[in-house]
Amino acid sequence: METILIKAAQLILAFVILVTIHEFGHYIFARIYGMRVSKFYLFFNPWFSLLKYDPRKNTLQLIAWTKKVKGKDGKETTQEEPRALKTFRLGKPHPSTNPDKPGWRDTLYGIGWLPLGGYCAIDGMVDETTDASQLSAEPQPWEFRAKKPFPRLMVMMAGVIMNFVLAIIIYIGIALYWGDRSIPFDNVSEGWDFAPELKAAGLQDGDMPIRIDDTPIDNTDDMVFWRFIQDGAKITAVRNHTDTITVTIPDGTLAMYADPDRKRVPMALRVPVIVSQISPGDGADKAGITVGDRIVKIANDTTPSYSELTQALKENAGKTIEVGLVRNGLPMKVKADVSENGTLGIGLTPPDQIYDFDRINYGFFEAIPIGIGRGVDKLTSYVSSLKLLFTKQGAKSVGGFGAIADMFPEKWNWESFWYLTAFLSVILAFMNILPIPALDGGHALFTLVEIITRRKPSEKFLGYAQMVGMAFLFLLLIYANFNDIYRFLIK
Repeated sequence: METILIKAAQLILAFVILVTIHEFGHYIFARIYGMRVSKFYLFFNPWFSLLKYDPRKNTLQLIAWTKKVKGKDGKETTQEEPRALKTFRLGKPHPSTNPDKPGWRDTLYGIGWLPLGGYCAIDGMVDETTDASQLSAEPQPWEFRAKKPFPRLMVMMAGVIMNFVLAIIIYIGIALYWGDRSIPFDNVSEGWDFAPELKAAGLQDGDMPIRIDDTPIDNTDDMVFWRFIQDGAKITAVRNHTDTITVTIPDGTLAMYADPDRKRVPMALRVPVIVSQISPGDGADKAGITVGDRIVKIANDTTPSYSELTQALKENAGKTIEVGLVRNGLPMKVKADVSENGTLGIGLTPPDQIYDFDRINYGFFEAIPIGIGRGVDKLTSYVSSLKLLFTKQGAKSVGGFGAIADMFPEKWNWESFWYLTAFLSVILAFMNILPIPALDGGHALFTLVEIITRRKPSEKFLGYAQMVGMAFLFLLLIYANFNDIYRFLIK
């Protein structure tokens, strides 16, 4: 339960940051171009708001809603009056002195209760907060629809721009604060373990990759494993420390990793079996194995790395076997009892205490191109992966909030949190630029059509397009979260 709460807390915090920045982009550009923003909300607020701040009245309301006003005949009218569980007066009211020049006080700021996004309600714009029937009056100078196409286009693109800029800023901050910590591929003396798909292409456990296509492998590239499974990629590796081989990744390999049931990674570091601790009374302790020993053989199986060790112990569970060791550079053998669970009672030395990892620190001006490069790299990699959505495995991989939360670590780690938040910001930026009505990209598309044809779509058409887009997104949301439920409860 604790793990679920930690993942959920990270997801909510990331979501708050991303939505607020996205909507602030729309808000600040609307203000720059003289548009009035009637509401700025984090999360949606059907029926009621958790918090609502009115700068004109200078009030903060807790659990706020509106209620229809009844006429003298006792029937409800179209007028509404604000209600709240508790209202706090923060100071003197600030009535508007010039309605034709909207300012920040003309906006209601609030937090809704439905965490599916947020919104910035700009007067005179057909979006999820309004419809064409509300735009029957003549356009006012401060309205979105009264502005020229370019300002409207910039307001629509502002959320996307802000999310991508946020991702780059986060990547710059990560590089500046944490730097890079990675292991050069040529430091891995035991090579790597590969998934079956890469073995089928011709790689073998223990191979040491040195190039992808014609580019030497960069150990600071956090997308390097992704590049190993690109269809048609040519992997050059050193085998047995002497031979150089080249294999080509077959088409379809990338699609296999879109399968949400596939938990393994394409390749993993081979870690020599060096004992770091002994459990008193277990097989290793009784056999005289000591801290610092390297286990190189279990019965008849050699164990150059942890992956071979676990399999060999599993096959010899409950048996007394011969264990080959290297102690202080000298080979030796001992007899040891393997438990019924296939263990010897040892702890292993972690990779960073065996191999020499590089720690790279960056200054401010060095971190800037690193952050920009990572933002662009994540965007291009994500865009190239979208073709998987049109495959059977890709459709199965679509996930909702559960899948996103599962990306976060089980224990709170700020470095991992900011990495994932930056990546989600890139995803949010790209998804919003898609030309789907109800998304920023849909609004931008209609504006571009207007610029090219010099004919503005009718507000009635925009209203219908908005409804169609919202329906599509709602169905997609249901499908994605149903996939999460199906995987959690049924699989």
